[in-house]
Amino acid sequence: MPKTLYTAAVDLGATSGRVILGVWSKNKLQLTEAHRFPNDYRELGNNAYWELGTFWHEVQTGLRKAAALLPKGSKLSSVGVDTWGCDHVLLNDAGRLVFPPHAYRDDRTQAGLKALAQNGADRIYAATGIPNVFYNTSLQLAETVAHCPAITDLATRCLFLSDYFNYLLSGKMENEFTVASTSQLIDVHAKCDWSRAALEHFRIPPSWFNQPIRAGKKLGPVRGLPELKGTQVIVVPGHDTAAAFDAMPAAEDGNDLFLSSGTWSLVGFESATPVLGAEAEKARVANERTGDGGYRPLTNVVGLFLLEQIMRDFKHRPQSDHEWAALINAAEKLPVPKDLLDLTDGAFTNPDSMKAAIDAQLKKRKLKAPKDLAGYTRLICDSIGQGHANCMQAFERMTGKTFKRILIVGGGSKNRLLCQATANAAGIPVISFSLEGTAVGNIARQLIALKAVKDLKTFRRLLTANLVQKTYRPIK
Repeated sequence: MPKTLYTAAVDLGATSGRVILGVWSKNKLQLTEAHRFPNDYRELGNNAYWELGTFWHEVQTGLRKAAALLPKGSKLSSVGVDTWGCDHVLLNDAGRLVFPPHAYRDDRTQAGLKALAQNGADRIYAATGIPNVFYNTSLQLAETVAHCPAITDLATRCLFLSDYFNYLLSGKMENEFTVASTSQLIDVHAKCDWSRAALEHFRIPPSWFNQPIRAGKKLGPVRGLPELKGTQVIVVPGHDTAAAFDAMPAAEDGNDLFLSSGTWSLVGFESATPVLGAEAEKARVANERTGDGGYRPLTNVVGLFLLEQIMRDFKHRPQSDHEWAALINAAEKLPVPKDLLDLTDGAFTNPDSMKAAIDAQLKKRKLKAPKDLAGYTRLICDSIGQGHANCMQAFERMTGKTFKRILIVGGGSKNRLLCQATANAAGIPVISFSLEGTAVGNIARQLIALKAVKDLKTFRRLLTANLVQKTYRPIK
């Protein structure tokens, strides 16, 4: 084993993608961003699609840049890929796309969403532990099969996006477990298998899927990139949230609540058992899985998507870190809003104008809209903070647990206003880590597979010793 290991994390998020170079030496991890690029879906007619060719070009560019950063004579030992959940591709035996890759914000699932809510949602939740949500792979595939029935003759494999990029890199088609568990198609009671009841209900061919595999498997060397000759493609938690949760420096008593804050806020914890039942279904608890195969019950709160989108409605908006800091400072000086947004409002899903959507809700509730961008920023951050607290309280009620801390990573961990609002609403400390959570969790699984680190528990212990963190205590 070399004294220094070089790995690359390909981390594709719903608004941006990046390739991160990880350097592991003397039990310390150093990260360097090799490449970052914007990411967005495109609308064609009434539907929304991902531009996978562009993604793949940017991934290759990022990996070449990562390799170019290495000292002379060194090489990348491995690469791992994580993406957002649910979205997927349909391929034939030759690996060619046979259906355009839809984006999860496409409205095409609305009819199926309503139909399942009226008949079968409780049965599917009992089988899969995943609630009825518009972006579920189950609803996407059901719509595809219903409206394009010839697809069952054309397609022979379904790969989630992280699986697909693994395939492009290695030539191996596999379904990784954590990203598969976002689909509403995995058996919540099984160790690692698909739900036959769900596949039958949604009329999805079981032959489209392989037996899911867990993080740590080596798929083989990278193909088609001479700069990465000999670099192993390692399966990491394919779902970016699962990767981010792996990076959490959690206390061993199990009383930490995890918060991955970005476009969405993912609030959850690690558990040996799923959280099921009528209350869990109503609270939209998703029993996704961890890289080790355990459970990761979480709820999904609309997050910084609100802030990202409302920027489009203002001519003067922050363009640099300095300007962002000035906006947060201005928002912090404003009074705490007496009334907060209802984040469950479906109008926030994909509005033409986020400001118009927020104003419409406030008008309906006979509340005044903020006067400026700082006012909207204050309202949004406080509303998201309360949403985080509501999730914590629901988990405590359903499980009997009492959480002692909230650990936050992701873009929201850098937002002082959001962190403090969360601490105030939850009544417990929020620990913000200067941590690229998703990339760190991605690389952690690579290091374990390379036998540079014994296990995840060991990695977390080593990581915690070198982390910069800030504690936000509740202010009443």
